[in-house]
Amino acid sequence: MKKEKFDVVGMTCSACSASVEKAVGRMEGVSAVNVNLLANNMTVEYDESLLEPAAIISAVTDAGYSASLAGVKLQDQTAEKTKVQEEIEQMKQRTIVSLIFMILLMYVAMGPMLGLPVPSFLVGVENAAAMALVQFLLTLPVVYVNRQYYQTGFKTLWRRSPNMDSLIAIGSAAAILYGVFAMFRIGWGLGHNDLELVLHYSHDLYFESGSMILALITLGKYLEARSKGRTSDAIAKLIDLAPKAATVIRDGQEVEIPVAELAEGDIVVIRPGQSIPVDGVIIEGSSAVDESALTGESIPVAKTVGDKVISATINKAGAFRFRATRIGDDTTLAQIIRLVEEASSSKAPIAKLADKISGIFVPVVIAIALAAFVIWLLLGYPFEFALTIGVAVLVISCPCALGLATPVAIMVGTGQGALHGILIKSAESLETAHSVDTVVLDKTGTITEGKPQVTDVLPSSNISEAELLAIGASLEKPSEHPLAEAIVRKGQEMGVHFSEVNDFLAVPGKGVQGRIEGREYLAGNLSFMQENRVELGEFENTADSLAEQGKTPMYFAADGQVLGIIAVADVIKPSSRQAIRDLKSLGIDVVMLTGDNKRTAEAIRRELAIDTVIAEVLPDDKEREVRALQEQGKTVAMVGDGVNDAPALARADVGVAIGAGTDVAIESADIVLMKSDLQDVTTAIKLSKATLRNIKQNLFWAFFYNSLGIPLAAGLLYPILGWRLSPMYAAAAMSLSSIFVVTNALRLRRFDPEK
Repeated sequence: MKKEKFDVVGMTCSACSASVEKAVGRMEGVSAVNVNLLANNMTVEYDESLLEPAAIISAVTDAGYSASLAGVKLQDQTAEKTKVQEEIEQMKQRTIVSLIFMILLMYVAMGPMLGLPVPSFLVGVENAAAMALVQFLLTLPVVYVNRQYYQTGFKTLWRRSPNMDSLIAIGSAAAILYGVFAMFRIGWGLGHNDLELVLHYSHDLYFESGSMILALITLGKYLEARSKGRTSDAIAKLIDLAPKAATVIRDGQEVEIPVAELAEGDIVVIRPGQSIPVDGVIIEGSSAVDESALTGESIPVAKTVGDKVISATINKAGAFRFRATRIGDDTTLAQIIRLVEEASSSKAPIAKLADKISGIFVPVVIAIALAAFVIWLLLGYPFEFALTIGVAVLVISCPCALGLATPVAIMVGTGQGALHGILIKSAESLETAHSVDTVVLDKTGTITEGKPQVTDVLPSSNISEAELLAIGASLEKPSEHPLAEAIVRKGQEMGVHFSEVNDFLAVPGKGVQGRIEGREYLAGNLSFMQENRVELGEFENTADSLAEQGKTPMYFAADGQVLGIIAVADVIKPSSRQAIRDLKSLGIDVVMLTGDNKRTAEAIRRELAIDTVIAEVLPDDKEREVRALQEQGKTVAMVGDGVNDAPALARADVGVAIGAGTDVAIESADIVLMKSDLQDVTTAIKLSKATLRNIKQNLFWAFFYNSLGIPLAAGLLYPILGWRLSPMYAAAAMSLSSIFVVTNALRLRRFDPEK
């Protein structure tokens, strides 16, 4: 079996993606097909002995769309990003042109009735032909820039798989074509001096209805299109993490070359502050490497000869050389990029209720319109009468309210999210969040603050807390280690006196030593103290107790005697405890995933009463754990802040990034918590429930309201009561349904997360 990715052009709704999936899925040799509406692509798994890519492309073309092999490599994703941005820009231009001409058209059409100043050659029955022509000319630009609706809508209708575009095309075309018919009748009336006929048809110009349908739908489409750049943006951010050049040893000399030219086995030179270009093993030197971008661990890891280093991590202190073992697409960073891309493309789009119903609604409406037209003709009524009936049915069934039902509610919902510090990046995520039953939380930077802080200062009996902190802060000041930075920061906060340190020496992975006022001081871990024969006494038990609480104890000693312990930890955010309680109150399971050791993870689990914790996980482990939960039938929200979380954020049904996190996590996520407050996860879920409830109300009334008007438009009450709905009133009814939908959506502005 071969797995191939295709770009698909022309999809605008879930009915489109379902149509493409159905067309390809029924081909012989295809075992699996997944169409991603948001990313405009499709992944197909097929037997290459039975099928070729050209045949798959042909099947998509026959379904009414166009496709091509996706030839973009991971390193060239910026080209894909540019393509998406171009698509958004084109949609923006279409929206602007549509709205400008629609407003002009509405002014010309409604101006005389509202007493607005209109050129004299457009006023009066004698100028009806000029008025009709001007309206027609103002309609043409709107029709032209939105011709895609007609191309796709009529093509899918012809192939018996109608979608939203079909409804848009039919409704707008019916109004416009009837307007053209009215123009001819006006011309005939003026030529035969039948001013009554002219007056009648001058009120039956429905160009503004056709333009409004196209303009408002395009506005909604544009608002949705802006979310399509998420995946390519995330991958571009990931690629930017890796350096573009590397220093290698060639013929005994240091040479700088592009990373793309690195070969397996090359010796790479890394200096302090540099980013590591590829994966490898250290062969000379030692240092502390900041791996937080990939592992989420806030404390740099000590590295020495024989240890592995990972691409896109940052060397903090010493210099070293390493042998490249994995290059190009084999590096850890490249694998994370691949995971983000695969997870994003495999995420099935939410099927819009409007699109599902339109598959039935469209053919039923067309059938009713045709039946009404034919029946009234057979009953002996004039062609004009029958045509008016048919057009009225189509116009009142037009999907203006239907097309606005979802995007307007989404617009208001996302606006309310922004007011509460929640950036919701797509309609899909806002719709999906309501059904979340499992929330997976990263630890570092999500549950915790993300940077080490001093939690305990425990001096021996012959020294005070202030003295121990002053010694510790002075001794650690020359060090660049984050634990040292935490102690120095605490000393500055407490206003301790910093003494000068002489003969300072940092021992990688162990600690530091130096002289203060002629006295030799040590600071470090247990093994460093044991190497220097420091008597620890009861402090060893104290250190074990601190470690059980998820803290990192650092011993301080002088002249072979322990002075005390300063404990450092990545402390829990003040809001995390309440946030987890709130999630549980909604019946949501909480899972914590972390790259930290099991002891630290267990300490946090006990403190916060988290149900499940999985520790010591690698980036691909997080993505795999999320996928495993989904395979159990769970709807999963993943909350994280690091690059290591990006694949899991993309894989999850809803990815939630902490606002203070990395750019990649934010780009990969569907929702961003700008206040970095975990309690906003609960708010986002509550907002999703309120928005989805509003969307369902909008869709119900959009269909119910218009459906009630269809029998009246079809003339069912005409023989009994003499009632029939002219296209003008049908257009007004259609507009009223749109106003109702918008007004209902605005009720979301009263959303209160406390209720």
